Amino acid sequence: MLSRAERACLVIGDISGYTAYLAGSELEHAQDVLADLVETMVGAMRPVLRLAKLEGDAAFAYAPEAKIDSSMLLDTVEGCYFTFRRRLQSIRQATTYQCNACVLIPNLNLKFFAHDGEFVRHRIAGREEFAGTDVILVHRLMKNSVAETFHLNGYALITAACIAATGLDPGALGMQPHRETYEHIGEVPAYMHDLEARWKHEQEHRRVIVTAKNAEMESELLLPAPPALVWEYLTDPVRRMQWQTGTDRVDQFNTSGRRGVGTTNHCVHGHGTVVEEILDWRPFRYFTVRSNIPGLGEATFTFELEPAEGRTRYRVRMEKIRSRKQREAWKAMREPFLSMIGQWYARLAELLAREAAARASEPEAALPEIQPHAH
Repeated sequence: MLSRAERACLVIGDISGYTAYLAGSELEHAQDVLADLVETMVGAMRPVLRLAKLEGDAAFAYAPEAKIDSSMLLDTVEGCYFTFRRRLQSIRQATTYQCNACVLIPNLNLKFFAHDGEFVRHRIAGREEFAGTDVILVHRLMKNSVAETFHLNGYALITAACIAATGLDPGALGMQPHRETYEHIGEVPAYMHDLEARWKHEQEHRRVIVTAKNAEMESELLLPAPPALVWEYLTDPVRRMQWQTGTDRVDQFNTSGRRGVGTTNHCVHGHGTVVEEILDWRPFRYFTVRSNIPGLGEATFTFELEPAEGRTRYRVRMEKIRSRKQREAWKAMREPFLSMIGQWYARLAELLAREAAARASEPEAALPEIQPHAH
């Protein structure tokens, strides 16, 4: 029986500097560090991307084309890169034993390759493998001239096919056009996304967050799915319409084809429109919006996600109200508002439980048991 062709976004995460790091370090300690980093990388790619295969210092993953959009792709890639860089820092800072494996940690980096295309599954020696020209192409991208051309080791190289399939606007996002040519494939147009610059921006960008100390209202619940999946349901307009009952539509306006700071949402209800502007965006940890709510006026909310053993501790905080007029309005609408969002989040929890179960049943390569790095 012939395998059925599937279409997906194919992504490879690859630790750069691996060979030089291994050659210059004590083997046992270096393997500890690299195993830790591979686990960190794969953990941050899930569950948006499903692991197809571990390939040494690289992870080959995929997402069915219908299940990923431009925002989730870049949020996942950047979120994984940021998690990787934070893990490098924590390993480096936590050790007091100055072996070469620890001294050389700053030389490691992470790069990604993404392509949209077809593949078929087949079994070889009892293991599932992906096959097809597009699978070959995304692996060929790992051999490229990006480092020489742009002087970068942390980047994402995304093919024009993937850009078109996900609806990204590379110019608006500051991506640089790039081309590679491969034997039997020909010229491959692509775009380079500078992850080192995005990491620097992440460190320097001003936080806008409503904390418990300055909150007028705080709501907390445990949702039955990991943060990346909860994030998708909270931020994707199509997903929001599935649980945000009483909403006629959610119109989202992105200048770059990607959600983030500056994105506006118009949540249209029968009684009016709630206009939201995203002020801060930290996938998959928190985002902050300023909302113009009919009957209340302007209010700022932070939506915070914290991992909790495969689930998510979800907190919503509204900033303290300072005007007397708004306080009077809030007093009258507080209970109906909390009742409404309570119904929304009950529906959200049902949908997340169903989606998490469905994704858990999909085939995925197993991650080997990895011991944490320690001296």
